[in-house]
Amino acid sequence: MKSANFLLFCVLMLVITGCGGDGASEAALAPKALRSIAVTPAAPTLAIGKTQQFTATGSYSDGTTQDISASATWMSANGAVATIDKKGLATAVAAGTAAITASAAGITGTTTIAVNAGDGTTAADGATDPNVMAVTVNGALCSANSYPNKPCVSVTVCIPGTTTCNTINDILLDTGSFGLRLFKQPLGLDLPPAPGGAGELAECIQFADGSSEWGPIRMARVILGNEPAIEIPIHVFDTTFGTRPAACLDADPDPAKAGFNGILGVGLFPQDCGSRCAGSVANGMYFSCSGAACTGTSVAVANQVKNPVASLPQDNNGILVHFPSVPTGGAPSLDGSLIFGIGTRPNNTSTAVETFPVNQFGEITTVFNGVSNGSFIDSGSNGLFFSQASQPALPVCPAPFAVWYCPPEEVSLSATTIAAFGNPLAEIPFRIGNFSRLTATGSRVFDNIGGPAHGNIFDWGFPFFLGRNVFIGIEGKATNLGTGPFWAY
Repeated sequence: MKSANFLLFCVLMLVITGCGGDGASEAALAPKALRSIAVTPAAPTLAIGKTQQFTATGSYSDGTTQDISASATWMSANGAVATIDKKGLATAVAAGTAAITASAAGITGTTTIAVNAGDGTTAADGATDPNVMAVTVNGALCSANSYPNKPCVSVTVCIPGTTTCNTINDILLDTGSFGLRLFKQPLGLDLPPAPGGAGELAECIQFADGSSEWGPIRMARVILGNEPAIEIPIHVFDTTFGTRPAACLDADPDPAKAGFNGILGVGLFPQDCGSRCAGSVANGMYFSCSGAACTGTSVAVANQVKNPVASLPQDNNGILVHFPSVPTGGAPSLDGSLIFGIGTRPNNTSTAVETFPVNQFGEITTVFNGVSNGSFIDSGSNGLFFSQASQPALPVCPAPFAVWYCPPEEVSLSATTIAAFGNPLAEIPFRIGNFSRLTATGSRVFDNIGGPAHGNIFDWGFPFFLGRNVFIGIEGKATNLGTGPFWAY
């Protein structure tokens, strides 16, 4: 900083006093001008979920070149295909192409990035399927130092009727909930209120782990991968909005506390509450706020927070979640796919699965140690969580990991999943390792971590998805596997 100020002082003195010597020396002191910017590598191709570091090289009027990557302003022309951070690191989000630009001093350099599915989901003509969305588990789409088994996606959100959009990473893929929910801080958009109440609609959501989220319902134009944009109500997390109800007094104030920027709920139902919230003001979820005062309200089904998949124009009857398997000791990160639709395209049509219809609560039954448990399949839970009805009991870990099991050696177990109406059923083998030892290795993706559940609940969390194709049929939607709601695996 001192040397830069000293140079500026000398140049000013030359102008004021005219004592700079001959024209040659004055020319030598004239500042060099940026003439062009080259962005490299030129036109790279990436698989979904992968990253590419770009470099911006400036060429100057004196014939010199300089790496200006750190000071340039980076932009992606299509954040739904590829995002780029302020240091020039691009992340491939969905199939397609995007122009990548670096700008400085009014000069811009451009290249193009092409993204393909990278997981074999290509159409017969060789084109990448448009219904595939990247998921990275503790990878490029997640924030640094994310908790284990965190599947992350990227979603583009726009102000309706405009091209003002933000692409947001570090959104938890959650098959156990319904609707798009984002913290206001990374959203950064002034979205209009959603219709449906005398005042502004707000919502209090409570999760099984005891956490809660609070904030207003807003209208947004949402883009999932390369699917067409849809306009739906979304939940914006904002603890400063109105007066929180008792159930949300401890709601997460920001992404740092929650561990994510938002939640993409793509589970079994097309909206988040249904007839219960449409028929009662005391539903405990929806509130109408006038100023700071918020009171319980009923909300018509059409105005409730929507599962975005159910609103897509074509691939709207469900999803296929695919992740490869991982070694017993885990992996640092993992790439997978969220594929929209069931039986709507060649890449989401399969008969090599059994269909498990659910009950009105979205549950099947899991029998473990002779005890029947209400059960669900939830990518948003990062382990297998279940109670132990008989001995030998799995020991829990010492604090601060007492919510996890830590057997001395890995234990092989099995449980039986049963459809809501008794058929079909399937024996599911699984393993539980020592959480403390596994996470101490530095790996962040595991198929063998679990912990105790409260009551007769068996939560088939993220490890269930590894090495499987899991289909989720949305309520009331017909598919080649049956009419939803169901799981199929």
